[in-house]
Amino acid sequence: MARRRRLSYPNVPQHLIQRGNNRQVCFADEQDMLTFGQWLCHYSDEYGVAIHSWVFMTNHIHLLATPTGPDSIGLMMQALGRRYVRYFNSRHRRTGTLWEGRYRSCLVDSDGYLLQCQRYIELNPVRAAMVTAPGDYRWSSYRTNAFGKASRLVSPHVLYHQLGSTPAERQLAYRELFKEVLQDDLVETIRTTTLSGLALGNDKFKREIEALSGQSVSPGKPGRPPRNQKNHSSPD
Repeated sequence: MARRRRLSYPNVPQHLIQRGNNRQVCFADEQDMLTFGQWLCHYSDEYGVAIHSWVFMTNHIHLLATPTGPDSIGLMMQALGRRYVRYFNSRHRRTGTLWEGRYRSCLVDSDGYLLQCQRYIELNPVRAAMVTAPGDYRWSSYRTNAFGKASRLVSPHVLYHQLGSTPAERQLAYRELFKEVLQDDLVETIRTTTLSGLALGNDKFKREIEALSGQSVSPGKPGRPPRNQKNHSSPD
């Protein structure tokens, strides 16, 4: 069965998951996470990717990011992945594959799902029972978005700025979002949509992406493009 084409469009946010091979550890300690974060900051700047939300777990990462070009995220992840694997293998005296193939991603409808996706990402350590509150976990964007911790990595989305007229108002409104439980069905939808390379959004958003790409982005539909539909997506 042919591999699904990864879709990427300028100014359309994406949720990304990158896992360790066979769910093995890809961050052995905090120095690894710090190094990865520094290089993520570097390559996101180099390739024109705005990072809105992130979390580094022991064996995987999540990012919510908006590219400026169709190839921006792919180039960023390729450069970052290769450099980090060389570093990790050298530092920990190992060889071989670190990542579980290519990263997984889905397009995100800003209006309905962007802030929901941010909550999903920053609540990951809570769902994993590593901490009781997202602010207790150091290796995520929550402290920046919720409390204003300085960060060169995080670039707030326009929807975040609309939460309030001042930084303090935005941070308070953002913390309020986390008082609402993230429903299990939404968690499952975000997870499966990302792993399947579909689109996270309402029917109108999905129809627009399908018209652009000629590819189904909803579960349960055939993946064959409509006849004579021009392909506007970039290759992997």
